Amino acid sequence: MTKGPDEQKQVVLQVGAVLKKLRKEKNWSLEDLSELSGVSKLTLGNIERGETNPTIGMLWKISKTLSIPLMSLFSNKENTVNLSRAGKGLRITGNEKSWAIEPIFQNSTNETEMYRAYLQPNSSYYPEKHHQNTTEIATVMTGTLSIQVNNESYKLNQFDSISFGADGEHSYTNDSNELVVLHIILKYGV
Repeated sequence: MTKGPDEQKQVVLQVGAVLKKLRKEKNWSLEDLSELSGVSKLTLGNIERGETNPTIGMLWKISKTLSIPLMSLFSNKENTVNLSRAGKGLRITGNEKSWAIEPIFQNSTNETEMYRAYLQPNSSYYPEKHHQNTTEIATVMTGTLSIQVNNESYKLNQFDSISFGADGEHSYTNDSNELVVLHIILKYGV
């Protein structure tokens, strides 16, 4: 996650507090959540205490295990009017730093989440499978890329969109020398 140092620490602490609250609501120990999510008990404890900056892969595993949308871990339901400026809010990166997402609104509903996504030149991103019955809608805002869904490849140009079941295998590939910017909507099924 990238923000200014103080803002980033606040987000990390907030994610930890929300995670601990959600885990305790399920009456799960750290060991229970670790076994179910595949994230180590030590790492989960560090996240809950705000001592580590989790990757998007870890957050997906945790949210999927808790059966909640990813942005529920960032829940801050104080404002009724929200403004999301590109590059100004929370940014979550993947392990290899080639993929980053910016939640457009952290106070999204439990059914829908929106993101700006950035895929670096000459790189690929292989996300975790999302929650069961999740639909992903991706629109290319700048650049061109290939999206592979269940072993079938689709080439998208600027302003092209694709919709697919995100609970299966899918990946994004940018074979160009330019940054690709996407608008992504995740719609969670019931």
